Amino acid sequence: MAGAGKSTFVQRINSYLHSKEPSSPPYILNLDPAVTSTPFEANIDIRDTVNYHEVMKQYNLGPNGGILTALNLFTTKFDQVLSLVEKRAETVDYVILDTPGQIEIFTWSASGAIITDAVASSLPTVVAYIIDTPRTTAPATFMSNMLYACSILYKTKLPFILVFNKTDAQSHDFALEWMHDFEAFQAALASHRGTTDDEGEPTYMNSLMNSMSLVLDEFYKHLTAVGVSSMTGAGIKEFFDAVEASRTEYENEYLPELARARAAREETLQATKQDSINRMMKDLEIDRAMNPEAAARDRWDPEAEDEDEDTEINIIDRSTSCFLGGLMTNAPDCMRR
Repeated sequence: MAGAGKSTFVQRINSYLHSKEPSSPPYILNLDPAVTSTPFEANIDIRDTVNYHEVMKQYNLGPNGGILTALNLFTTKFDQVLSLVEKRAETVDYVILDTPGQIEIFTWSASGAIITDAVASSLPTVVAYIIDTPRTTAPATFMSNMLYACSILYKTKLPFILVFNKTDAQSHDFALEWMHDFEAFQAALASHRGTTDDEGEPTYMNSLMNSMSLVLDEFYKHLTAVGVSSMTGAGIKEFFDAVEASRTEYENEYLPELARARAAREETLQATKQDSINRMMKDLEIDRAMNPEAAARDRWDPEAEDEDEDTEINIIDRSTSCFLGGLMTNAPDCMRR
């Protein structure tokens, strides 16, 4: 969520990885076009590609619309980004993406889905959902965060870690208790102000949260939760332990499901192609039966001279070959000519 301390958290885990022995610097991508400055040095920054303020001005957009449009424009070049990331993945242990804080802009947009699916299909991927712990002490806010987490988990279908941030200001023990003990959450909900109306009856919001807590009780069993402080660094090691466990989950659960989805998609594509071919052949047979003279006249004669010359066309790599009409390169063969 916005203001939960995502960028500060990225800075803290970046610092942690640099301080390890041996040092293991991550490869960092900043995908927030509206941020003024980042507390870390990004290897790839969306602001280098898209000017957020110019997008707002040119398309007459508000702040959220500007972020979404900037992200859409950046996604059109994400194949190049992914190529760079895949090359660097051979030499780094972690690739970190810092996304916009507005959940609906990234999670529920086409560009966000494209970026997530592209990365997840190439590299082991874990989603870390950062929660502002001091702002989650109210049962209603806690339930809102859990609903957000649930929606992201089922949208991405990736290994998922709940990161309760700012534990230096507020311990996350209460949240873990509410997740693991349904009755503890019910008691907190009953004792919170505004849970009953003037006649002492439970309010609509109270009833709704009671029902949602029952629904999410099963959901909590599949969640990994850690508490960290981006300010002091407490809990960062436990976070990376959870990341390693999630990597195993990715390899054992997500990858097989991805392979099955690809196989099903390929099977459907082949069936569609075969159906199109069958319909075309059937139409040709009908045409031959209705007009045999035209069919005989249009039949291809293998002995006839082909008017088209079989000219081989090669793809030219401008970075390694001498490209006529282009800029002079430093390739040795080109320089000799």
